[in-house]
Amino acid sequence: MNTNNQSPISPIFPLSSPFTFIKEKYGNKSGKGILNFLFKKRMELNDKPNGGKWYGTKSSYEINEKGRSTEDVYQMTFQSKDPIIPISTPEKAPKKKLSTIGGHGHGVPVEHPTSYGETLMHLLKGNVGSGIFAMGDAIKNAGIILGPIVVLFLGIICLYCQHLLLNVAKKMSTKTAVPSSPDFAETVGLVFAEGPPRIQRFSYFMKRLVNVFLCITQLGFCCVYLVFISENVKQVMDHYGYHMDVHIHMAIVLIPVLLTALVRNLKYLAPFSTVANILMSIGLLITVYYSVQDLPPISERVYVAEVNTMPLFFGTALFAFEGIGLVLPLQNEMKKPKNFKRPLGVLNVGMGTVIVLYILMGFLSYLKYGDSIKGSVTLNLPQTDVLAQSVKIIISLGILLTYPLQFYIPVDVIWPVVLRNIGDLKYPVAGELIFRTILVLFTFVLAEAIPFLHLFISLVGAVSSTALALLFPPVLHLVTSYSYGELTFIQIFFNVCVFICGIIGAITGTYESIYSIVGAFQNYQEG
Repeated sequence: MNTNNQSPISPIFPLSSPFTFIKEKYGNKSGKGILNFLFKKRMELNDKPNGGKWYGTKSSYEINEKGRSTEDVYQMTFQSKDPIIPISTPEKAPKKKLSTIGGHGHGVPVEHPTSYGETLMHLLKGNVGSGIFAMGDAIKNAGIILGPIVVLFLGIICLYCQHLLLNVAKKMSTKTAVPSSPDFAETVGLVFAEGPPRIQRFSYFMKRLVNVFLCITQLGFCCVYLVFISENVKQVMDHYGYHMDVHIHMAIVLIPVLLTALVRNLKYLAPFSTVANILMSIGLLITVYYSVQDLPPISERVYVAEVNTMPLFFGTALFAFEGIGLVLPLQNEMKKPKNFKRPLGVLNVGMGTVIVLYILMGFLSYLKYGDSIKGSVTLNLPQTDVLAQSVKIIISLGILLTYPLQFYIPVDVIWPVVLRNIGDLKYPVAGELIFRTILVLFTFVLAEAIPFLHLFISLVGAVSSTALALLFPPVLHLVTSYSYGELTFIQIFFNVCVFICGIIGAITGTYESIYSIVGAFQNYQEG
């Protein structure tokens, strides 16, 4: 029996006189000193062997090396994310640059940050893929005069949106003092969380929505790459008498794709991007060589196409500028991130090059082949020429080496979620390699099982890619400017115009995809 009428569980200090207890134990301290004492006591609880969880709760509250929470939601009774008075705690600067891809990385420091040239290679490879060979068909649906002008306009809008995203991410990183640069999804979450009270409740949902869009878009392109490579290889092999089903080609292609997808570090992916860019450049040069032979006069082509074909143009052109998901990760991985967005930085130089390439390829392809231009201009090249046949192999190799870069983002988004659910692994690297293998096999199964996969991916991409590239950035900029009291009429005007363009792109892209799917199924049933 307790004769002293005291609680059997002693509190941190006597509940009747906490400040007297602190003054007796630690001397006369200011209010800030008392808060420092409370903060240290809270840290002591987190250092207990229970893995940093509060006793008697179901919270998953954890502390990183800087004493900050790694969770978005607190389930404790006391739910304060920030102290009332800023508390200075001693921190040691990390010896190595922390991984900032997705704000999560792979749980290990980034020991190999990328240089200006390596980052430029990644940016070019992330934006120049199989879509560039479809620009002739896109220009056909807009007109040889109007088409290049609209491609230039769309490219500038996409570049503008990428700069908006970079500026918003920098402001949120400075305002919230996050330990690492936020990625696209985390930027969206921070903007809504720090925005007007009416939208703060949507921060968690919007963050997850962006991650879903990113994963759907990138994995969708990975699936299309498998189909693209297999069909091009099959055409070449069939021409030389080696006839095999396209699914067998796809199974063979899976082996090198899987090996490249197991590379975990952007630094080590740089050689892949370099080689892929060289191969794609060779393929483009050969294609341009055939396209400039015996060119007809421009007067034989349609200057401005009919209005009813414009949705097909928008659907193809907008998919060409889908690299916004790479912008923040690539900047965060650089040795000198400031070199990414300066006037002659990676972003402006890279995207300027991409815009010029798309306009040049689309203009020449349509001028050369006119209304007979096919979905990929390589299909218009002479079938009997060895050089023309080599283009398909060269481009297929370039696309194969692009797969791991597109694959990097969904892995970076999904793998941390898997880790949080299964807990710490004894062999984390082996666990990630197994996860990567499973995800590659998932894209392979989809590519094998679903007919007309690339058309269904286009339908999803019409919503997700357009939302990421043209809808989220202006909204984020408007909310951030409003929160900082910097909103002006010019900002409202430009951002609303960009948002309207995004809505038009989403609608027309969806129309183009559904139109193509219906036509493909009709041809399939008739055949």
